[in-house]
Amino acid sequence: MSKEEKNTYTIKTDENLGEIKIADEVVAIIAGLAAMEVEGVASMAGNATRELISKLGMKSLSKGVKVDVLDGIVTVSLALNLNYGYSIKDITSKVQEKVKTAIENMTGLEVADVNIRVAGVEIPEEA
Repeated sequence: MSKEEKNTYTIKTDENLGEIKIADEVVAIIAGLAAMEVEGVASMAGNATRELISKLGMKSLSKGVKVDVLDGIVTVSLALNLNYGYSIKDITSKVQEKVKTAIENMTGLEVADVNIRVAGVEIPEEA
């Protein structure tokens, strides 16, 4: 198995038009983007803040995200830094739902688990 095929997943379609493969990094980027959209999420634990993503590009979004796909079933693990003053339970529930929905809608893969590790809390600097 070549390195290119090692981390890709084939989507089965009813059409006989060809094969669709999705790289695991694409699924990780989708998960990272969805997580960053939730209010209260400061950054990915790999220190991928919104400003850093705009400068470095989307690949930095996959830092802090681990994706495992087995037989079309996805398990996602995210490491996040949250903003101080938000409910951890509320934010993580929203992240889980948003990540699950985004991956399922965009790829057609089924998401079994979205595991979150809160790596830190960012405290705003006082002016």
